[in-house]
Amino acid sequence: MRRIQSQVGYSLIELVLVIIIIGIIASIAMKSLRSVNDTARVEETKRELDRLAWAVAGDPNLVSGGVRTDFGYVGDVGSMPPNLDALVSNPGSYATWDGPYIQDDFSIDGSNTQFKLDAWGQAYSYSAGNTLTSTGGGTTITREIANSTGDLLINKVAVMITDLGGTPPGAAYKDSVKFLLTCPNGSGSTTTKTRFPGTDGFAEFDSIPIGIHTLRIVYIPDNDTLTRKVGINPGQDSFTEVHLFKNVWP
Repeated sequence: MRRIQSQVGYSLIELVLVIIIIGIIASIAMKSLRSVNDTARVEETKRELDRLAWAVAGDPNLVSGGVRTDFGYVGDVGSMPPNLDALVSNPGSYATWDGPYIQDDFSIDGSNTQFKLDAWGQAYSYSAGNTLTSTGGGTTITREIANSTGDLLINKVAVMITDLGGTPPGAAYKDSVKFLLTCPNGSGSTTTKTRFPGTDGFAEFDSIPIGIHTLRIVYIPDNDTLTRKVGINPGQDSFTEVHLFKNVWP
């Protein structure tokens, strides 16, 4: 009888205690797992917001020869996209649109719409302004595309011209040269703005969107033309100094 009694299993109370302990451990493990998942979703959403911001205004990390080369939708069109769909579909048969500016690398059905959803499956908020917002998971995550839309759309380009000897045109010759700056007009085409220098050879263009634009310098008496590419970074005015190949102004 002693041998039989020594082989008796756990009591009911012991089993209940074991079940309670297992439940507590499982609950703690589930909470930890949810916390890890939420952290991962936050980080994934932040990365997606970066990609969207770069699609709108270009990736500042893409540089060649010390010059930024990517300016996204704004650099091509000259305006903010009306919605996120405009990043993958031409919004109005725009000739200057050069997208898609973002792609769904992991799209299951090929619909190319996953880029509009955060890691919780909620749609990003964007209204043609300067911010992109995620509200999935009960947490608001905001990504500013730039300091302001003005930094993307309203910049200045200054040009200074002298002849080979460093002489500016002066009052007598300031109308002998002109500057033509071609940039996107915001509605799918381009516009060319014209300026004549002052007596000191200085001229300025305003309300210029970010991007790489074409600047032409025309010496009118000979109809000689110099062409330069001008890069406009967000919120940074551009300055270009031009020297003619010969002395033309006394």
